[in-house]
Amino acid sequence: MGHSLWQRRGMMKWLWQLALIGLLVLSPFRLSVAASEPSGTARSDTSQEYQSLISLFFAAVRTGNDEVVNEFLSAGFPINQRNAESYTALMVAAYQGNAQTVELLLRFGANACLQDKRGNTALMGALLKREIQIARALYQAECADNLRNKAGLSVQEFAELYGQSETLKALHQEKLAVSSSTQSRPLN
Repeated sequence: MGHSLWQRRGMMKWLWQLALIGLLVLSPFRLSVAASEPSGTARSDTSQEYQSLISLFFAAVRTGNDEVVNEFLSAGFPINQRNAESYTALMVAAYQGNAQTVELLLRFGANACLQDKRGNTALMGALLKREIQIARALYQAECADNLRNKAGLSVQEFAELYGQSETLKALHQEKLAVSSSTQSRPLN
């Protein structure tokens, strides 16, 4: 008997969540067992399992599967974990154009000022990909003004290089407008 596409998707989603929860629940147990075993194989297995978790987390971020991302973060997965390429989840979500995932990561406290191996931030990735809504959310982070990538470019210079200087100026004006309107509000 065949299942409809929706039934198969529902089953796959359920299996995915079950596997994720199983890995998250069993990982602390494996860590305690690994600590008590003298051989290096237990540590190797634990390391492989953790790498699998990282891969699953970044796959969910890359595809915008916010339900799975939320499960990871709610279970205490480190929000600023880097993948093998030195990117954080926030960088990947920004570059992939997953605005809702970016918002979710920011709500959980992702650090928008972290830099990848080239010194680029999530904001730089959003500007490069012309993801204005995402760049708007990331621009609110209070990163150091003197932050530069490994090519020596500031965010302003990076934006200019990639034809996004007007976008960055507009984001700056929006931030100033919001800042001045909140400062001019009377306290009740």
